[in-house]
Amino acid sequence: MNKIALRGLGLFCGALLLSATSLKAAEAKYYQVTGPVVALTASTITVQKGDDKWELNRNSNTKVKGALKVGSKVTIYYKMIAEEIEVKEAKTGDEGKKKTNDK
Repeated sequence: MNKIALRGLGLFCGALLLSATSLKAAEAKYYQVTGPVVALTASTITVQKGDDKWELNRNSNTKVKGALKVGSKVTIYYKMIAEEIEVKEAKTGDEGKKKTNDK
């Protein structure tokens, strides 16, 4: 192969690699909550955080490090991911206002 063909092949491979990495979807952001476990079932864990109780779902893929039981202090790492989105059309102008009769 000549130098021009090699250079063109290199540019093509670089562009292909760049486009493949840019197509990768962004990973959902992780959040965390820390507090004592106040309730525990096979599918949920409830943690007390201040005056609020946080109930999070869990399943067989949830990784648990240590002995999980009510009363244990835990830090839970979780993601918020949309399951379904329903779009409502916005009302514009006078459509959203209540009509009154002027007499």
